[in-house]
Amino acid sequence: MSGGLRADRVSWSPGGALVLDGVGLTPRAGTVTGVLGPNGSGKSTLLRLLAGVLAPAAGIVTLDGDPLSAVPRKVAARRIALVHQQADTQVELTVADIVRLGRIPHRRAWAPASAADEEAVRAALERSGLTSRAQRLWHTLSGGERQRVQIARALAQEPRELLLDEPTNHLDIQHQLDLLDLISGLELTCVVALHDLNLAATYCDQVVVLRRGRVVAAGEPGAVLTEDLIADVYGVRAEITRPGPGDRPHIRFLGTLAGAGEN
Repeated sequence: MSGGLRADRVSWSPGGALVLDGVGLTPRAGTVTGVLGPNGSGKSTLLRLLAGVLAPAAGIVTLDGDPLSAVPRKVAARRIALVHQQADTQVELTVADIVRLGRIPHRRAWAPASAADEEAVRAALERSGLTSRAQRLWHTLSGGERQRVQIARALAQEPRELLLDEPTNHLDIQHQLDLLDLISGLELTCVVALHDLNLAATYCDQVVVLRRGRVVAAGEPGAVLTEDLIADVYGVRAEITRPGPGDRPHIRFLGTLAGAGEN
């Protein structure tokens, strides 16, 4: 099997309800892979399987060719970081406190932070543009800033694979673009679940489209995001244009189709 993180024909069916059915995903190292699909298509579940939070009912998730279930938890936690849709806390933590949580996989129980830990936190804050906010309290931050903090926490883990579950939800357009600019510039292997097809077309190197727990298309956005696919998967009429040869596609939505919502 290939190196890196890979899902091979994974299925998940809690209580007999099939959520994912034979899904495969092989992200290319150092690129951004978008996981797309309507609500309930299995995007979040796939990310949790890749992170090892859930175990597949069938198929296998591997890390560098080894079953993820056989990789020591601390080793996997150093390699793979998962950023959830929305994180919250009632505890009065600073930005730096939250980012330091990313160092837990690298520290022995009850051991104080090392110089290497503090350097990793400093680097993560700088990389995320949060150095000046390090002492700000979490609850005083905007939604976009909170998402950046969660990414900084993940970066402090020093992972090679970064999984993000709809990180642009609840953000305004400026913060969506800022966040995806950050993600696409990380040079990590990123897998990101997205709702917005234009953001996926702009920022993803490849996309995987799910419907009812199955992969219906995968490849480069320009080849996958066609008017026919959007109509079939999302029940929406769309017009796709490209400003110039080789440019990324831009999707203009024209309205829903009869029977939309049955996907």
